Amino acid sequence: MTTVSKSTLSQFSQERSLILWFDQVGIADIPVVGGKNASLGEMIQQLTPKGINVPNGFATTAYAYRNFIQSAGLEAKLCQLFADLDVEDVKNLRERGKKARSLLIHTPFPVELREAIATAYESLCEKYHADTDVAVRSSATAEDLPDASFAGQQETYLNVVGAEGVLAACHKCFASIFTDRAISYRHTKGFDHFSIALAVGVQKMVRSDLATSGVMFSIDTETGFKDAALITAAYGLGENVVQGSVNPDEYYVFKPTLKAGFRPIIDKKLGTKELKMVYDDGSKLTKNVAVSTSERSKFALSDQEILQLATWACLIEDHYSQVHGTYTPMDIEWAKDGITNELFIVQARPETVQSQRTGNVLRSYRLLLGTGNWGLGTGEKSSTPDFQSPIPLITGRAIGEAISQGKARLILDVQKLGQFQVGEVLVTERTDPDWEPIMKRASAIVTNSGGRTCHAAIIARELGVPAIVGCGNATEILKPGQEVTISCAEGEEGKVYAGLLPFEVQEVALENLPRTRTQILMNVGNPQEALSLSAIPNDGVGLARTEFIIANQIQIHPMALIHFNLLKDEFAKAKIAQITALYDDKSEYFVDKLAQGVGRIAAAFYPKPVIVRMSDFKSNEYANLLGGRQFEPHEENPMLGWRGAARYYDQGYREAFALECHALKRVREDMGLINVIPMIPFCRTPDEGRLVLAEMAKNGLKQGVNGLQVYVMCELPNNVIMAEDFAEVFDGFSIGSNDLTQLTLGIDRDSALVARLFDERSEGVKRMVKMAIEVAKRCDRKIGICGQAPSDYPEFAKFLVEQGIDSISLNPDSVLKTMLEVAKVEGNL
Repeated sequence: MTTVSKSTLSQFSQERSLILWFDQVGIADIPVVGGKNASLGEMIQQLTPKGINVPNGFATTAYAYRNFIQSAGLEAKLCQLFADLDVEDVKNLRERGKKARSLLIHTPFPVELREAIATAYESLCEKYHADTDVAVRSSATAEDLPDASFAGQQETYLNVVGAEGVLAACHKCFASIFTDRAISYRHTKGFDHFSIALAVGVQKMVRSDLATSGVMFSIDTETGFKDAALITAAYGLGENVVQGSVNPDEYYVFKPTLKAGFRPIIDKKLGTKELKMVYDDGSKLTKNVAVSTSERSKFALSDQEILQLATWACLIEDHYSQVHGTYTPMDIEWAKDGITNELFIVQARPETVQSQRTGNVLRSYRLLLGTGNWGLGTGEKSSTPDFQSPIPLITGRAIGEAISQGKARLILDVQKLGQFQVGEVLVTERTDPDWEPIMKRASAIVTNSGGRTCHAAIIARELGVPAIVGCGNATEILKPGQEVTISCAEGEEGKVYAGLLPFEVQEVALENLPRTRTQILMNVGNPQEALSLSAIPNDGVGLARTEFIIANQIQIHPMALIHFNLLKDEFAKAKIAQITALYDDKSEYFVDKLAQGVGRIAAAFYPKPVIVRMSDFKSNEYANLLGGRQFEPHEENPMLGWRGAARYYDQGYREAFALECHALKRVREDMGLINVIPMIPFCRTPDEGRLVLAEMAKNGLKQGVNGLQVYVMCELPNNVIMAEDFAEVFDGFSIGSNDLTQLTLGIDRDSALVARLFDERSEGVKRMVKMAIEVAKRCDRKIGICGQAPSDYPEFAKFLVEQGIDSISLNPDSVLKTMLEVAKVEGNL
């Protein structure tokens, strides 16, 4: 019997051992114990001293597997069985796989292997307790490589108890090297079936059935943004998250400022978490039970636990990057023990999709409808479109950033995979590795359940197929044979539209783009697009609109939150109570959501400047927020009324402005994102500016402290005429060409009757812009532009460069073409 004790390992050759303990192996031992086990050993040896908890255990070796195959003469029988294998023929694949697994299952383990496994398990029981509960996981010698994950190809068994139970689970793991999906995957990736061996990891269970578990990535899985850790969490054992049986919570943490000691949770999304996998006392090892409504309505992790996991993700990523000698983002499974309340890492493997992509080409997809468009780079529509945006049939989590289309094929039974035709859109409840042979033939994938770390999401990314997961009722809404368009190009929310909608794909080589003296910034409204947009060459964000976050993510008037108990509109009050159910202090809901929205944009572009405009709704727009009508006046001309700076120190809005300040203070001080620069809109006089600065200081945003700069919108004729006086109050200017044009020309830009006269290129407007730039430069103040004009008119951008403007902020879809135009103009100056 070749069981190797830890103290006598040096007396034996690793290659001839049947069993090795995790703390005897490291990442260099993938050929000996497989990727999963080698990684566990690496972490136990190298990262446990840094505070990362990893459960102990042991592994059967590749030698043990090969000895089993050779001693029973199985290789010749398997070769004969696979002689006419056709992985594209589902029936052929299924028959060959079933026979191969049967062959292994019905071949007994050699006596010495049985004894080695049983003895090692007894040692584990001595360390923990009698009949220790363990996880038994397959670990192939070609898995968890940087370019091939083999995730989920072989079997895993949880809550295995007793030596006979462990032996049976190990035997089934050996046989699972020939699951249909593993055979298909090896064939697709070009691996020889007989060059790969299977090891098995036997690891002490973490009692997450009594707590929570999930998956995390040290990179954003959709955009490849390297500085964010994505964490998913649900109740119970982790298989439900991995398999996509539940829609988990999602959390984003910004790694650079986390490492500097800040608490940068830049996004939190509540998942539905309907089921949890727990131990079963009966014949089955585990079972799924319903999660209570109260548990579902809460986040599965505390902020401190989120930050601890993200810190571990950073440590793991840094370690593996050092080991591999190249940047290595990681895919990590974690679990919380409900008895000890400790967090553990139970698996870690290299991420295999974003890490393999080249950053030399920027590819963007865009729906084309009428005169407008949606998709990467739109940020905010360039003008009022002359059509209605299409209404999606269903929505869910977008996987990837592409658009695809085809006929819907509904399949709810794995036995009916043979019906699937190449190029169809696969619509199902969820997928598991058995579905992979048809997933690679799909034009897109849509599932009812699952989050962004579930099986369907991982495989879709690896295949480059757009997918939308967690739709809830896709199999009820979409009809067999229905033509649909799947759009993952509109931020984190994926949308399924009826019909085959027109779209375009743009590819831009980034290697030879010119760098300009004039800074090219971006206008960003939607925080969910920020990570993706940051890949476009840029010098920062010239306009981050808080209105988008308030209208779309908060949805509630801030005064209605502050004075919740005084609300008269019972419908609005009930709706607000529902939306803010997680918050005892309703005001905290506003601060939290605004801070996360701004924080996500600031993190995406960090350390470049991100200029955040404080809220600039007009009173009629504020009134449309939930609970807003009680706090807003009726104005005949809200465009010129109670908006911008005038609200911030007024008794009717001062408390609400304090919440905006608290949110930005949280972003700068708690998240460490000091690249945020607040900007004040519609400030009519320098004295009004001083009043606003006093309110900001009262609420923790004091100009000059911690490097805080405050800019002002230059959008009123008085901002230009008194630019020298405004320069004494503020640190910089940003020209708002829309309002400046309407007020210079005396045009209501909301009126269709005079819309034809609205033109930023008119001589009067250009003179105002020229004057503003001259005065700002004379006063040593930064000046840029964040209005629409340079995005719409290249000649206006040329005019700005000729005047020596410091920066031009553009809609994302205008950045590259304007950058080329600016470079040309600068070359001629």
